[in-house]
Amino acid sequence: QVQLVESGGGLVQPGGSLRLSCAASGSIFRPNAMGWYRQVPGKQRELVATVTSGSSTNYADSVKGRFTISRDNAKNTVYLQMNSLKAEDTAVYYCNAHIRFSSWSTREYEYWGQGTQVTVSS
Repeated sequence: QVQLVESGGGLVQPGGSLRLSCAASGSIFRPNAMGWYRQVPGKQRELVATVTSGSSTNYADSVKGRFTISRDNAKNTVYLQMNSLKAEDTAVYYCNAHIRFSSWSTREYEYWGQGTQVTVSS
């Protein structure tokens, strides 16, 4: 069974920084694309940033220049460094991963973490 375990959320003042982590565990071959999404009550979940297994990245326009996504393939872990945080970044942040279970099959399965709350407030 695959688990995506998130950590690093919390309360921070505007202009501050937080770092989120998400580790994939279980009997997996490797994660392919990994990413972060966020959701506020009453709105759809939205993309924040993604990173491929080759470390190509993609960001939402609203976080470009402030957030940095990275990964450690040896640890099956993805990170989201969030700087210059704004009140509008307040949301539940969800880790997402596309998991391969074997080296001989390219089939992948999508998993979500349980979510971690990020609150930006003075």
